[in-house]
Amino acid sequence: MSGLPRALDRARRRAGRHARRAWRGLAAFALPQACPECGAAASPARVLCRACWDAVPAVRVAVCVRCLGAGRPPVGCARHAAFQVWPAWVYAAGAEAVIAALKFEERPRVAAALGAAMARVAPLVPRADLVVPVPLHAARRRERGYDQASALAHALGKALGVPVLDCALERVRATTPQTRLDARERRANLAGAFRVREPGCWSGRRVLVVDDVVTTGATFEAALSMFAAAGANPCGVAAAWAQ
Repeated sequence: MSGLPRALDRARRRAGRHARRAWRGLAAFALPQACPECGAAASPARVLCRACWDAVPAVRVAVCVRCLGAGRPPVGCARHAAFQVWPAWVYAAGAEAVIAALKFEERPRVAAALGAAMARVAPLVPRADLVVPVPLHAARRRERGYDQASALAHALGKALGVPVLDCALERVRATTPQTRLDARERRANLAGAFRVREPGCWSGRRVLVVDDVVTTGATFEAALSMFAAAGANPCGVAAAWAQ
């Protein structure tokens, strides 16, 4: 297949994906929704019914992702101030359903409700200067059609009244999906994957770094370390912690 037909074929496939995504998103918000946990009527903006949303276990403590990755107790760490992440929820069944809708079901508007939940655990003192999402690689963002961490960051920034800077952290190379990797493999997979733009401008700035789930902590550790190396005072906020 020559260059032009191949490009046209890619464009047709991309248009088809966008059309299917638009239909699924419209259907999710236009058609009656049932809570995946109990079957009751549910708001499409929350995925769950109110009772199941309120029943998702909350996390009220920070998780040190450096200790988590090293196999040490991650709660109560006083050594690694730049590697503390505040998750809103435990990654239980209800949280999993909501985050799956955001990431895999073309429902980015779910981020607004998640952002409000994350705002309740985000550290308010001292006040953050900026909210920054952990970015998808550009190729994966094109495939998905949006960046779920960016959607969460904007929802959190709106709830806190803190500006969001999408371009502050850059993913400079694509990485293997983390799902089937163990903790050591995840850290190796992310080595050198991020860089901070304008590294001379971050000294003393308080930055909230946002992603959806803390699992082994590798992604947050890699992102937070970039800001710490640039002289910032970073911490993370996540929708959930997969304990």
